[in-house]
Amino acid sequence: MKRTPPTRRTVLASAAALGLTGSQAKADAPGDAIRPLVLVCKPQATDPAQYQAAQLCLQEWRKLGLKISVQVVPATQQSTLVWMNRTKWDMTTWEMVGRPERSDPDELTYSLFSSSLADNGYDFVGYKNPAYDKLADAQRAEEDRDKRAVLVKQAQMLIKQDQPYVYLVYPRRSMAFNSEVWDQATIVEEAGIGIRNFWTFLQARPLGEQKDMILNTPQPLSSLHPVHMDAIGSWVSDLIFDHLMRVDIHGNPVPWAAESVRWVDPVTVEAVIRDGMKFHDDTPVTLEDIQYSFQMPMDKNKTPQFYPNVANIASVDITGPRTITFKLKAPQSSFFTSTLSKMSIIPKHVWKPIADKLAGTNQLIEDYKEPNLIGSGPFKFVHWRDPEEVMLARFDGHWTPPKLDRWILRTVSNQEATLGMLRNNEINFLAIFTGDPQNVAALAKEIPKIKVVTTTDLGFQFIAFNLRRPPYDDTAFRVALSTAVNRKIMAAAAWNGFAEPAGSCVSSALPFWHADDSLLMGGDLAQAKKLLADAGYTLSGGQLHYPAGRKEEISAG
Repeated sequence: MKRTPPTRRTVLASAAALGLTGSQAKADAPGDAIRPLVLVCKPQATDPAQYQAAQLCLQEWRKLGLKISVQVVPATQQSTLVWMNRTKWDMTTWEMVGRPERSDPDELTYSLFSSSLADNGYDFVGYKNPAYDKLADAQRAEEDRDKRAVLVKQAQMLIKQDQPYVYLVYPRRSMAFNSEVWDQATIVEEAGIGIRNFWTFLQARPLGEQKDMILNTPQPLSSLHPVHMDAIGSWVSDLIFDHLMRVDIHGNPVPWAAESVRWVDPVTVEAVIRDGMKFHDDTPVTLEDIQYSFQMPMDKNKTPQFYPNVANIASVDITGPRTITFKLKAPQSSFFTSTLSKMSIIPKHVWKPIADKLAGTNQLIEDYKEPNLIGSGPFKFVHWRDPEEVMLARFDGHWTPPKLDRWILRTVSNQEATLGMLRNNEINFLAIFTGDPQNVAALAKEIPKIKVVTTTDLGFQFIAFNLRRPPYDDTAFRVALSTAVNRKIMAAAAWNGFAEPAGSCVSSALPFWHADDSLLMGGDLAQAKKLLADAGYTLSGGQLHYPAGRKEEISAG
C-alpha cells in the first residue's frame, strides 16, 4: 500500500506531540509505521498480578502511539513459544524465580545476558554486547569478593543503559502452612526463597496422622528432568536428585553428597564423595556416575539450559577411591554455588543409553521425557499425572531421610480455589500464591492454625523484549518504553504493595551484590516521548513511525 508523505506541518505537529519544539523538530518524512505489536502473557486466573502488570504497561505504551495487543496463552505454551521459537514473538511477561543457586549472582549476571548463550541458552531475548560479555566473564574470574561485587554492579548498570528487559518488581512471596499438621519449629525460611525450600521439605515433622505434605502450584510442570527444569519442576527435581553441595538457608554452599570440597588451586577443585550412597533403584552411586553427571551437560547442542553451569570445566577426573577432581578453564569464584550446588547426580546406566540414542538426532537430551526418574535424593519419584499431580515418597535408603511420608504437588490454577483448599485442609502447605497476598493474610487472621511467612524473592518479574525483532533492536526505543513504566505504581497496583520496584537481575534480597542505582523508576511519559523524538521517531495519524528512511522489515508473524 502506497503511503502519502506527511506535510512539514504534520511532522512538526508530531514532533511537538512527542515533546519537541523548534530546532528539535525534523521535517524529514517519517519511516514506516511500527506494526501492531503483541505481548504474550499467562491467563489472569493463573497469575493475576502479572496479567495486571501487563495491562498497566500497555496502557502507557499506547500513549506513545503504539498499537499493542495481548496474546493470552497457558504457561506451558508461553514457555514453548518463547524458549523454542526465538524469532516468533515480540515481547512477553516473564519471571525468573528465586532458586538457591541464585544466591550467587553469577547464574543471572552471566547466563541471562552472555551473548554466547543467545542462540539456545538463557539469553532468550538475544542480547549481545561485547562490553557486557567482558564484565560477565571478569566477575566470574575475580576471587576477591569485594572486587567482584564492583564488577557485578557495573554489569547491572550496563543493563540499565541498554534495557533488554523492562524490570518490574522483586515480589514479596507469601507462603503458608497448617501448623496443626506441621511442627512450626521445623518449617524454616531460606534467605530470598521463603519457607518453600529443600530444608523445610527435608525437616518438616508431622504432628499427627497426616504425614503427607500436600502443596499447590498455579500451573502444571512443563518439564521434570535432571538437566532441564522449569520454575515448578525445579522444586521437584531438587528433591529427587542429590548434588555434591547444597545452598543452606543463609545462602552459603555446603557439602552434601560430598563429605568435603576444597580448592587445591585457583582452577582445581577436589571433592571427597560420601560413602554408601544409593540410587532409588538400589544400585550404588559410583564415581563414574558423578563424573558422567558433569560430562553429559557439556554438549551445549543437547543440553543448552544447563551447559553454562559446566562450560568452564576442562575435565572431571577420578583421582582416588572416593575423590573427584575438577579442572577449570579459568578461575570461577561462583563454582561451588552455580555448579556444584546446581548439577544433579544422575545414574549413568540410565542416561548414557539415552544420550547415545539421541546423539544422531535433532532431539535435545533436555527435552527427553524419562518416565521413571531415578535419583539418589531424599525423595523418590512415584508418579507425574500431567497436568494434575506429581507425587514423591520418602526414600528410606537416604542418609538423611525426610520425616514426612509423601510430597504431593497439585495443580490449582484458580487462586481463589487455592485458598479454599487451604481452608478445607485439601492442601496443607501453600507453596505459591499469585493472587492478592492480603487474602492470605486475611485467611490466617480468620484461621489461626494457618501460619504465613512473607519473603522478598531472589527472583524478579519483568517484560522481555525480543531484540532479534525490530523495533526492539533499537536501544533508544527500549529505553523509552521502560521510562514510561512506573515501577512504584506497578508494585502498589499489580502486587498490592507486596513487591519492591526492580531495576536489575540481582534482587534487593542480595544487598551485597545489588546495585541500588540500577533502578529506573520510570513513570515519566513526557521523557519517554522525548527519547523517542530525539531518536527520530515521529507520530503520524496517531501512530508511532520509525525514524526517517527506516522500513518495517519483519511481519507480525
